[in-house]
Amino acid sequence: MEGECMFDFLKKKLKDSVEKLTKKAEQEPSKEELTVPEVERPEVREKKQFQRPKPAEKRDPVLEIPQEPREAESRKKPGLLGRVRERVTARALSDSDIEEFFSETENGMLEANVAMEVVDFLKQRLKENLAQKQAKRLGVKDLVKEAFEDSLYDVVNQGAVNIEDIIKKSRSEGRPACMIFLGFNGSGKTTSIAKLAHYLKSRGFTPVIAAADTFRAASIEQLEVHGEKLGVKVIKHQYGADSAAVVFDAVKFAKTKGYDIVLADTAGRSHTDKNLMDELAKVVRVNKPDLRVLVVDSLTGNDAVEQAKTFDKAAGVDAIVLTKIDVNKKGGAILSVSYAIKKPILFLGTGQDYKSIEMFEPRKFVKELLE
Repeated sequence: MEGECMFDFLKKKLKDSVEKLTKKAEQEPSKEELTVPEVERPEVREKKQFQRPKPAEKRDPVLEIPQEPREAESRKKPGLLGRVRERVTARALSDSDIEEFFSETENGMLEANVAMEVVDFLKQRLKENLAQKQAKRLGVKDLVKEAFEDSLYDVVNQGAVNIEDIIKKSRSEGRPACMIFLGFNGSGKTTSIAKLAHYLKSRGFTPVIAAADTFRAASIEQLEVHGEKLGVKVIKHQYGADSAAVVFDAVKFAKTKGYDIVLADTAGRSHTDKNLMDELAKVVRVNKPDLRVLVVDSLTGNDAVEQAKTFDKAAGVDAIVLTKIDVNKKGGAILSVSYAIKKPILFLGTGQDYKSIEMFEPRKFVKELLE
């Protein structure tokens, strides 16, 4: 991902978290942890078990206790110094260590727009990854960083969507694929559709755009401008027309002309407006799209989680697009939205031009967060 400020705030919080937990793992064990009870000391045990008889006593040589067993025993169990060294160089991170760590770093993660439910999940995953494991001083930072990476990966790895496979499947069924884009006002649906159209064209596919946002005349004009620049056909109706009908006609046109996929825009709407959400549900019900894509402005913050849940409940969501990533310093929404509705991220919008689109790779993403 490009952009100097991209996720800087979140990256700093995660880096601080790794360093804090590393220091906790590298702490010297307490005196109580290092204290060996008197009865366990080898020299005390030897005195008790192997006291020499008084010189005046006559002893039967046959009953003499041989030295070999004692030597074997000393080889089996490390001495005091050995056990102390083991404790100093290897310290287990307990549940209480993780709880204490999160009590110190939780506010920082929330400031980075990481939702509380994600913080709780990370806490549990770190416990599973680190609790009862010996964090060796040599490489302890790598161990903690790896545990963080695995935990973050589990947050954003919500499956995968392969558009090319969807198109090939629809082709085998003798029809074009259909993707419907939904989301809040100003989230970046129109621009995201144009970017995806450019992406698909560069891979040899033939998309057609459906201008189904009939509530805002400017949106139809914007799509027409994008279509002219990209050489992509735009299907439109009059302002105020039925959105479901626009998508239906675009699919029919694409099937007749042999186009591969319909990219359908819809009107932006507040997730709190029930009537508009019901209208969106109708668009989906009538057209039965192969993919329902929720477009989320990554700068929205924690409200993005509530948006995602409401859209998913009303119309269903199959994948997520996050926009304005290039100017997002906090970045927590990218962790929160996908985890909240357990749906994969399709791609990230990383700029204004048509090429500013990055297909989402969970493992690569979390590695870059922890760089």
